Amino acid sequence: MSDKSLRAGVVQFLKFNAVGVLNTLVDFAIFTLLHSIGMVYGVAQVISYSAGTANSFILNKKVTFRDRDRNSTDGFDRKQLLRFILLNLVVLGISLLLMNLLTDKFGVQVLMAKVMVTFVTVVINFFGSRKWVF
Repeated sequence: MSDKSLRAGVVQFLKFNAVGVLNTLVDFAIFTLLHSIGMVYGVAQVISYSAGTANSFILNKKVTFRDRDRNSTDGFDRKQLLRFILLNLVVLGISLLLMNLLTDKFGVQVLMAKVMVTFVTVVINFFGSRKWVF
């Protein structure tokens, strides 16, 4: 791997994480709001994760992985969107499984579990996005 390629990969990862901070803020804000009004964490997680995911697709396509555009004539790639949705469904499943494990089996407080799960899902999501989606 050349220095230029390595630098490009690092810059891309930093962009992904900057977008991820925004996605996470959207996700956490909605999750916290829904959980604070009494919604069970599983349903709140699905709704908040979905909102963050929609933000993620738009920003990652336009900012992080724009150099990998699939040459679609209208700038919209249905296969890319489908792969993105599938990846995020898998990541959502992993997040729900880990949230359940941490809160119900290990007694971790819900918001702390959410933070812990987010660290795991960011890594999975980056490599899935880079290698398969975009």
